Amino acid sequence: MRRHITVLFVLLIVGSAVAPTAAGQSNADAESTVDVSCEFPLKLTDATGTTITLEERPESIVTLQASDTQTVYEIGAEDRLVGMPYSYATSDFDRGDRVNIGDGWTVKHEQVIDLDPDIVLAANATKDGDIEQLRNAGLTVYQFSDAESLDDVRENVRTAGKLTGECDGAEETITWMDEQLEIVERTLEGADRPTAYYAMGDGNTAGSGTFINEALTTAGITNIAAEAGIQSYGQINPETVVNESPAWIVYPNDREQVPIHESVTATPAYQNDNILPVNANYISQPAPRVVYAITDIVKTVHPEAYEEASAELDAAPEDDTMSDDQQNDSIPGFGVPAALVALLAAIGFVARRR
Repeated sequence: MRRHITVLFVLLIVGSAVAPTAAGQSNADAESTVDVSCEFPLKLTDATGTTITLEERPESIVTLQASDTQTVYEIGAEDRLVGMPYSYATSDFDRGDRVNIGDGWTVKHEQVIDLDPDIVLAANATKDGDIEQLRNAGLTVYQFSDAESLDDVRENVRTAGKLTGECDGAEETITWMDEQLEIVERTLEGADRPTAYYAMGDGNTAGSGTFINEALTTAGITNIAAEAGIQSYGQINPETVVNESPAWIVYPNDREQVPIHESVTATPAYQNDNILPVNANYISQPAPRVVYAITDIVKTVHPEAYEEASAELDAAPEDDTMSDDQQNDSIPGFGVPAALVALLAAIGFVARRR
């Protein structure tokens, strides 16, 4: 996740836009320019239609799904997290002495109940029976709405901030997301948008009305599933994939091989080896780090923007007044290419101002 580059003076101008956090570190750790106070007592109605009440800021939190866990870390509430799912999807985070309450598919009800947390956060994928059983035991459980877009992801982050008393951390995280996506948008100005097949295995894919579809299109590719009329998550016929002739195949990297039907090997994407595995923990979770997946796709599918940025970086004079430590500072989570895009965006912005 960390790559070291020589830091130029101009990067200091855009530093806040190119420095998302490393794995397991919250976006709220940095000095915040956002001041949003949470108010308690708090009443909120969740996706089940149940209104919960919190008299004061929760001092103990349990998350039932990976996306809940990721959001809690990103907004800076992890110091009060006492229980979380243990799975590949949460392997990025320091579990410490937090109790294993399940694997994302099943919930260990007794462990959650024994913890007696002030709030239980449950992503929309959580089974109704799990929520009902925990509520019957007297726990306060909030189920988030289904995230069908990046705006829904932002709203869930904001709601998590209210529920955990980390409203400022939530707003700072949303601001970080917006800054990164603005860089992506500038990078893609005037760019072609090649077709792509998002392969989830067994013919399953993400169509319109999903945050994954919006992530793909935001990254500058055209999702053939949405073009073929598939809504939400469903199966796409291999013949349809072949007929759509995708230029790229994108898939979550939590599997050993590309999850496609044999017939799909006849597509230009496969024939040209345009196959892109994307971090499953980012692309599959409706949480802030979906931004990382978007930037990974951009720098692979649209490398020309990065090449231009590299040329600008090579041509820029180096500031000899900076110390070796300053020149070798790392930009966590984003890598060299995205930093170069930020540089190009900054240069373009200055040029437009002239």
